Amino acid sequence: MKNTTKELVFLRTFAITSALGILAFASMAMKQSEDKKFGTIDVERINIIEKDGTTKMIITNVDRFPNGKDSINNRPTNIKRKKRAGMLFFNEDGIECGGFIYDGQKTEDGHSSGLALSFDKYDGDQAMQLLHTDLQQNGHRRVKSSIRFNDLPENSTQQNVAKANEELDKIKDKKLWKKTYNEYVKKGIVGITKRLEVGNLGKGRPNGMFLYDDKGNMRAMFCIDSENEVRLEVFDQKGNKVNSWPNKK
Repeated sequence: MKNTTKELVFLRTFAITSALGILAFASMAMKQSEDKKFGTIDVERINIIEKDGTTKMIITNVDRFPNGKDSINNRPTNIKRKKRAGMLFFNEDGIECGGFIYDGQKTEDGHSSGLALSFDKYDGDQAMQLLHTDLQQNGHRRVKSSIRFNDLPENSTQQNVAKANEELDKIKDKKLWKKTYNEYVKKGIVGITKRLEVGNLGKGRPNGMFLYDDKGNMRAMFCIDSENEVRLEVFDQKGNKVNSWPNKK
């Protein structure tokens, strides 16, 4: 009987000690989990989130890049967007507000690569872009780098633009397509207008600043041309040169 009592006491003591040990270990693990240091991490995608679960940034490889039927913060993503490695940014309302993407690969007759860092209008498209493209095809190579500032339609949102594009994609008749597109433009839903571009347009092309009107027509440029000459040129709405500096003798 005494042996049985001793065994029960031992078992109870062991159980209590084990439970306390597990609780202490779990508590230490929870404290340590707040801040961890890693040397190297191999990961396909990282979602940066707020405490309420709102996604604020995504860092991803090509395969896990969100598009199609994916949704983020209970909002649909761009259905047609090509999958690329990069980053996507989201504002406090959980709406996509910019990103950084890049790609590059050899082709049958050359190569194709590009990079884009963009910042969006609220619930809209790219208002500012840093762009770089490098395309080689049929023995000809063209490299272009620029910073671009755009005007966006006043009433455009990511969702109503997606709906408009979905309707336009179903229209096969060119005249009807153009009429429908212009109606959306008048409503201020679709259409991105380039207003300012600063950059190198490629070897043999002007390198400088290019100004566009609210219709997207280039109206002035201050550049160094293909002959390494500095020039300023002004154009009318139809693209005709109306003034230039310096005046060639």
